[in-house]
Amino acid sequence: MRALLSVYDKTGIVAFAKDLQELGVELFSTGGTLETLRESDVTVTSVADLTGAPEILGGRVKTLHPTIHAGILANRDDPSHMSTLEKNGIKPIDVVVVNLYPFVKTVSERPVELSEAMEQVDIGGVALIRAAAKNHPHVLVVTDPADYEVVLGEVRRRAATEQASETDREETLGLRLAAKGFSYTAAYDAYVAGYLYHQLGENFPDALSLPMRKLKDLRYGENPHQSAAFYTTVPTTKELSLRTLATAVQLHGRELSFNNLLDIDAAWTAARDFQQAPCVVIVKHTNPCGLACHTDLVEAYRRAHSGDPQAAYGGIVGVNRTVDLATAQAISAVFYEAIVAPDFTPEALELLRKKRDLRLIAMGERSAPRKGEFTWLPDSKLDFKRVTGGFVVQDYQPTEDPDLKVQVVTKRQPTLEELTDLRFAWRAVKHVKSNAIVLAHQLTIVGVGAGQMKRVDSVELAVRHAKDRARNSVLASDAYFPFSDGVQRAIEAGVTAIIQPGGSIRDEESIKVADNHGIAMVFTKVRHFRH
Repeated sequence: MRALLSVYDKTGIVAFAKDLQELGVELFSTGGTLETLRESDVTVTSVADLTGAPEILGGRVKTLHPTIHAGILANRDDPSHMSTLEKNGIKPIDVVVVNLYPFVKTVSERPVELSEAMEQVDIGGVALIRAAAKNHPHVLVVTDPADYEVVLGEVRRRAATEQASETDREETLGLRLAAKGFSYTAAYDAYVAGYLYHQLGENFPDALSLPMRKLKDLRYGENPHQSAAFYTTVPTTKELSLRTLATAVQLHGRELSFNNLLDIDAAWTAARDFQQAPCVVIVKHTNPCGLACHTDLVEAYRRAHSGDPQAAYGGIVGVNRTVDLATAQAISAVFYEAIVAPDFTPEALELLRKKRDLRLIAMGERSAPRKGEFTWLPDSKLDFKRVTGGFVVQDYQPTEDPDLKVQVVTKRQPTLEELTDLRFAWRAVKHVKSNAIVLAHQLTIVGVGAGQMKRVDSVELAVRHAKDRARNSVLASDAYFPFSDGVQRAIEAGVTAIIQPGGSIRDEESIKVADNHGIAMVFTKVRHFRH
């Protein structure tokens, strides 16, 4: 047997090569891989010696040669193929071990010129992988160091049955490795295409490829009879310092389900949207049922829990600061499915781990990366929603709106306290499903109305949840009031100020109702729908 080894990621390659050598496999290699193996006393032949052609164009052309590709692509069951190999003095290659230049890492971690980026586009490696994968009944293609052991097992088996027919060989492994190889090169090409479209400033190209890597299988989907898995669009989580749910660490608790991940993501997204002060959000079915900011983290939690204590039961807690012991003690008094935070102090972790099933998710120290930290990441600005036959794709809802300019449209100006709460409520309402209404007071959500077909019904829900706390609260609406009835109901409940996008043909009616009752109303001219 003969193997070709040419890898950028050299994890485990020396030990793998030595094991192959002990099994009598003849080894060939190129460039840096060749040097690494020879430095480790592995007997290996240069590809240039095999082909009789030197590397040219600065290494761009080295394995693109008939001796290499014919040796890989020849169908061992086709006598004409084997006769052609013999006539041309070419021997088959049985194992191809290749991984590619780190294109994404290069273009993401620092600004580079387009010419430098294109030097990281692998050509020969992709061709080798595709050739070997095409001929998978006869050639093992290895793109992942994690597969070295299983491949060694198959090489041992094939060596032991060298005289056996091809039908006696394990074909499932070759097929699986081929599928993995094609997935690998498809994702690689998609990353390159995505980067080039980014250079052109085009978010929505005619053909949009979305490479994803499976992180894990999930317990089940939205319901127990549905299977599910978690895929990430962040390509090299081990190399990039971007912190996402895909790179989060589960410190404790039961295995995550599909619904857990949706709720944890909603909780984390909402909590980290409030960076100026400690913030706690409690999410149920992806909607915040409690959210509060306060200089004291444990007080922020208590206020968030007060938003709707009944709905909070069994929810997800999102925290934008490291969870300390006092906060952990307060949280542990209520049953929750999970807590997601940048980190947990050792004391908090020890306490919370006493709850066997409580999932503790640490996002890491770099959970809120600085703007501009990454020069490019695939689909980082795109949001996908499934519809029959495809996806609808949009820009992500911005998580920050520091330049929000509000227009006071009523006779009464909001007070400074009201304006502070209005901005808080406006930021909170974009995390609630439409039609969305949020009532807030002293940087605390006191009532939420979500997912209703009529906006006035969402107001009614928010008021009902808030009860007496609706008095002297402010209201945020994710879209305009189509009629003045929602404004009227809020005023009856004691709301003193309203923030909304405006834009209805009946805006004047809503403004008139507000003026008649002496409340303040401001327009943002920005809508925050979340369907």
